[in-house]
Amino acid sequence: GGGDPERTFAVDRDAAIRSIAAAVAAAVRRYLMVSYFGAGADHGVDPSDSFYAYAEAKTAADAHLRASALDWTILAPSALTLDEPTGRIDATATASASVPRGDVAAVIAAAVAEPASIGRTIRFNSGDTPIAEALQAEGR
Repeated sequence: GGGDPERTFAVDRDAAIRSIAAAVAAAVRRYLMVSYFGAGADHGVDPSDSFYAYAEAKTAADAHLRASALDWTILAPSALTLDEPTGRIDATATASASVPRGDVAAVIAAAVAEPASIGRTIRFNSGDTPIAEALQAEGR
């Protein structure tokens, strides 16, 4: 986010949508998308902001995935940090804060094997709930 808008749309929207189509064509059922906490039609990023293209691209790719027949999960972490991972997140937060990159990687790995994450968008920050428990919680 915040880079060249043309490149951002090419990677974060167009390539993501093509990878969804490729998964469908290859009969791959499970698909995880890493998005960001604020993605959505109401992301609120001003068009003059350098982050706008990223917000729009992620919103479009997420919507395309939700409309697919795949067993999808959208992971939407808040701002990424280089802090030490804790193995704990807050998947009930309504406002974006931050989360260590290592915890995001752990959430990705755990979500692949967690059927309760299918069909959910999981927005998360650092928190107090062990990752596996947070992913098993009922979707919002």
